[in-house]
Amino acid sequence: MANKEALRELQSRLAERLQAARTEARTASWLAVESAGRRFLLPLQDAGEIFPFSSCVSVPHTSPWFLGVANLRGGLHGVVDLAAFLGLKAASVPGADGLREQARLIALNPSLDINCALLVERLAGLRSRDQLQPADDGVDERAARPGFVGKRLRDAQGRVWQELHLAALARDEAFLRIVG
Repeated sequence: MANKEALRELQSRLAERLQAARTEARTASWLAVESAGRRFLLPLQDAGEIFPFSSCVSVPHTSPWFLGVANLRGGLHGVVDLAAFLGLKAASVPGADGLREQARLIALNPSLDINCALLVERLAGLRSRDQLQPADDGVDERAARPGFVGKRLRDAQGRVWQELHLAALARDEAFLRIVG
């Protein structure tokens, strides 16, 4: 009898957690990541699967930020070091700088029609619109910047996050030009 009661309680808790997860997923707007000491927000609808970084095969005569290709669930994906592409650091292979444990590949959503994964140093969870406010930090929002760079937003802890539009990034001429 006690086992049936415990099983019912477990099922009830699981059902509550599933409902909470569904609600949270609907309200979350961004996947928060960190690279080169900077914080970025990637739209959830444009992000695909997340993979641990294990290795990739380098491709000769490509830009330093294009790390090579990786087999992700049977599909061949180009791997781009996000921070290096953005000019925030020199390209490096994870592991050389001790970041291999937390490094992740964020595949772009297949609907974007590009087999690409972004290498980030760390995942920082999900963020929703109600958790962030426009950053009023003196940075000119009208300054020249690539079309894939969105708003700067601030969280409750005062940290500034830069929004990156993955759909626009997937069409960006510089991003598509991997030949070095």
